[in-house]
Amino acid sequence: QVQLVESGGGLVQAGGSLRLSCVVSGSIVSINTMAWYRQAPGKRRDMVATITSGGRTSYADSVKGRFTISRDNAKNTVYLQMNSLKPEDTAVYYCKQDVPWGNYWGQGTQVTVSS
Repeated sequence: QVQLVESGGGLVQAGGSLRLSCVVSGSIVSINTMAWYRQAPGKRRDMVATITSGGRTSYADSVKGRFTISRDNAKNTVYLQMNSLKPEDTAVYYCKQDVPWGNYWGQGTQVTVSS
């Protein structure tokens, strides 16, 4: 059974940093595309960053230059380093894994950025 467990969220002041982690069990992060999404109250869930099996990364325009997605294959973990946080980054952040037969999601971790 595949499980994705996010952690690292919390309350931070604007301009601060957080690092989110997504530990995956039952699957391998290095051979599948991994992604971070976020959903603010009353809004749709949007892609924040992705990393492919080949290591290619992509970002939403709103986070380019501030967020970095990475993975540690030995720990089967994906990270999202978030710097220069803004109040509009406040959301629940979800980890997602794409597999040939579909995708898996974590339960989410709350990030709140105060002004």
